[in-house]
Amino acid sequence: MIARFITPSSRRAVTIAFALSIFSPLSGIAQAPPVAPARPAAPAIPAHPADPTVYVNPRSAPDDPRTGLKGGVYDAESAIMGLQLVTMVKKPGAFGVDMDSVKAFEAAPVPPPPTPGSAPAGRGGAGGVRLNTGQTNSDLGFSGKYLFQGNYYGINIYDISDPAKITLKTSIVCPGGQGDVSVYKNLVFMSVETSGKIDCSIPPPVEFPPAAAPGLTAAPAAAAGRRAQAEPAADPTKARGVRIFDIGDIDHPKQVAMVQTCRGSHTHTLLTGTADKGYIYAYVAGSAGVRPAAELAGCVGGPDDPNTAVFTIAIIKVPLAHPEQAKVIASPYIFSDPATHNINGLWQGGTHGDNTETTSATRGCHDLTMFESMHMMAGACSGNGILMDISDPEKPVRLDAVTDPNFAFWHSANFANDGKTVLFTDEWGGGGAPHCRLADPMAWGGDAIFQIKDNKMVLSSYFKMPAIQEETKNCVAHNGSLIPVPGRNILVQSWYQGGIDMYDFTDPKHPYEIGYFTRGPMGKDGRRAGGGDWSSYYYNGYIYGSEMGRGTDVLKLVPSKYLTQNEIDAAAQITFKELNVQDQPHMDYPKTFITAKAYVDQLVRDDVLTIEKAAAIDLAMDGKKSGQLKTYAASLEKDAATAPAGDVDRMHLLAEILKK
Repeated sequence: MIARFITPSSRRAVTIAFALSIFSPLSGIAQAPPVAPARPAAPAIPAHPADPTVYVNPRSAPDDPRTGLKGGVYDAESAIMGLQLVTMVKKPGAFGVDMDSVKAFEAAPVPPPPTPGSAPAGRGGAGGVRLNTGQTNSDLGFSGKYLFQGNYYGINIYDISDPAKITLKTSIVCPGGQGDVSVYKNLVFMSVETSGKIDCSIPPPVEFPPAAAPGLTAAPAAAAGRRAQAEPAADPTKARGVRIFDIGDIDHPKQVAMVQTCRGSHTHTLLTGTADKGYIYAYVAGSAGVRPAAELAGCVGGPDDPNTAVFTIAIIKVPLAHPEQAKVIASPYIFSDPATHNINGLWQGGTHGDNTETTSATRGCHDLTMFESMHMMAGACSGNGILMDISDPEKPVRLDAVTDPNFAFWHSANFANDGKTVLFTDEWGGGGAPHCRLADPMAWGGDAIFQIKDNKMVLSSYFKMPAIQEETKNCVAHNGSLIPVPGRNILVQSWYQGGIDMYDFTDPKHPYEIGYFTRGPMGKDGRRAGGGDWSSYYYNGYIYGSEMGRGTDVLKLVPSKYLTQNEIDAAAQITFKELNVQDQPHMDYPKTFITAKAYVDQLVRDDVLTIEKAAAIDLAMDGKKSGQLKTYAASLEKDAATAPAGDVDRMHLLAEILKK
């Protein structure tokens, strides 16, 4: 029934080196792991996982075009629906793929296939040869015509004035962990968690994971909610926290601050609503072991010490006129039990009963998502999903905390545009394991969708990318953003080598897939190698994907049975001067006929309007026939009284536009 709506600069790379920085060949630097830091190996999947109590979207049939694609670094097969790949830009220079490594990897013997029912394969290799895809791409930020792409080796800044021909503007070489990135006006923020130096110099080669050695102490696994890692002795040159760069001269970024924190910064989130007061905040989620006090004064480790940094987040206050004066002003214990005041007051780790998932203990947050328009923040905190009130940015207050028998590791969060729904992702296996196989439960390793009622979160459904993926593809839920289609909640989301997926969760009890783009595995013919899409975000009419190994994808929406051209045009009305997805903006849709036509299409899709009446309303809008439009508006408002609940708001919003 919806078919009527479907219609067919010069390149510069400036490497920024700070005092004492020396550029080294790729082979001579510490190699970041190609996927997120490892966590303890998951136990075997139960033969009969406990049945979820809410809706779970179904798995695709075996003939889904995403299943069985041929692999390769740059010559993999692909499958796409509801999207068009505009361009793919390879990682530049020292960040990029070692093509000699690719040739050796593809020439090496193919490893034997896994035994049915065996544990997920690791990142592996072929005949002992590992694929070197260079430095790992991570998260994305946007400002004006620029895309800021984080990386374990620094930041690449692209000019996206023409999304079909994006060009590298500047590269900042500055190793130190996954390089989570945000931008506010002339300031760029970058997370630093491991092996970073204050001056951005390149540290000497180390093993991954580092081996125990004299002078090293093992950080307790419980402290970080991850595998125990060797913690170097105090080093006054080490950087762990958040870097701040001034990009007033974007060709020559300058580091103006390195704000040190006790557990480093795995991710960070900007709170910018206070900018009119002359300052903003960066909320920091660290997952490294607590640093020794000899390295950073005031840091206390160990979960039993009442002053420990284990159960905290860090809040940095940034004076905009003097960002070099940025500092940590609070480290709240957001996991405290309000009755006992036990700072370790949430999920302690373990299973939830027979045939349930093993959930990480809550020792810190992985990601924090602001929804400043409603003074809310969602924390994805290892073993819990948390809802907080941030009316006072320096004193966040926990409103609710939930855990889930189908979640292994609470990773990230997104709000619906009306703030009445929040979804959390489960990074089961840490991102390095293949968890989209036929044997993997559909309620594990995906998204849990909660409705927010009276500041409490109520589980409504689960969604998981439905295509069966191979043992050779690391696949689990990761980062995404809303696509601003008025009248709908649509998420575009990365699934590592499961690709980029789009789904509608307007009805939080029944999410459904509406589009996708994916490639075959990085390795050919059964060879195993990590990679895939880290983040995929909608920005000003296009979707940008941070492909960990290959580079940067640019896609655009195209009409399908799930999305009309009118809806795509309506989404394109929403433009941002800046976008940091974890500081999620509220989208106010303009009251235009473009928006109105999107609502009309949705009402046709839901069988609330006939095609004939929809066509008549369209003609009246095109002809600006105010008398007819007011008549249609009155009819819509009358019919809304008996319309399905999901369409009532659309009908009133459409009527409001038609009356004007």
